[in-house]
Amino acid sequence: MTIEIVPHEAESHLSWAGLLAAFEAGHQLPRAEINDMFLYRGKDTILNRAAWIDGLGALVKVATVCPGNAALGLPSIHGAVNLFNDKTGVLEALVDFHLVTKWKTAGDSLLAASKLARKDSRDILLVGAGTVARSMVDAYSSLFPDARFQVWNRSPAAAEAMASDRVTPVTDLKAAVKSADIICTATMSLSPLIRGEWLRPGQHIDLIGAYRPDMREADDEVLRRSSIFVDSRATTIHHIGELKDPIARNIITEGDVKADYYDIAAGVFRRQSEDEITLSKNGGGAHLDLMTAAYIAQAWRAR
Repeated sequence: MTIEIVPHEAESHLSWAGLLAAFEAGHQLPRAEINDMFLYRGKDTILNRAAWIDGLGALVKVATVCPGNAALGLPSIHGAVNLFNDKTGVLEALVDFHLVTKWKTAGDSLLAASKLARKDSRDILLVGAGTVARSMVDAYSSLFPDARFQVWNRSPAAAEAMASDRVTPVTDLKAAVKSADIICTATMSLSPLIRGEWLRPGQHIDLIGAYRPDMREADDEVLRRSSIFVDSRATTIHHIGELKDPIARNIITEGDVKADYYDIAAGVFRRQSEDEITLSKNGGGAHLDLMTAAYIAQAWRAR
């Protein structure tokens, strides 16, 4: 029987630690079959993502991204998630799109930070003040309970709206980057915001926002100075401007990507030294949506 998961009820049964465990377990199964389809109309995008993991299940997720919706007072992203039984293909669950996306996106970068960020990280910079940045405050706090956050946004008012005892809005991006232990970008920028000349040894950079070939959040020098990791080679290297563009211009090579999450079990996805600058590109593939949706469905059934 197909179950429909109630988002606000399901969330109380989820934890970031539980999701990270589900991600690690999922990456020990056979490598996911993934297929993505992207359609573009100006700044608007349709993403249709499918994944099948033998032993876990199958998923189809479709999203529309319309940045102009903000002017209409509407969310910029809408979508739907279908979770199918691994053996029979029966539709097992309809999982709320925004619930899956929130936990998948934040959990994806949280897993990278758990492996790559220094354990003594305390000062975290959020670049962008949207929904993802708000989720990252909660996610990072589960891993770094004493963390202090700064938030920068092109529109200072949005950063001001995030202000709290632990979150401080800032306007000087350069100074904020220099002082941060972890830098997390979650924007829709088409041109780099973070400059490599601002970085210092020991930092970790989580790049979340860029998802199209024409998007960049970090400049070439950031990539030159960093040890580069990705959640999945298959969904980042040839698809996202953050890597596709500098590879095409011979700034970096595919071989400069040290590891993805399928290398965790081999111990390759990790920081090598305290002074190393690490960078993880969050590609957010459908296999991660599948692992997240399966985790949410399991928690819903066990509630």
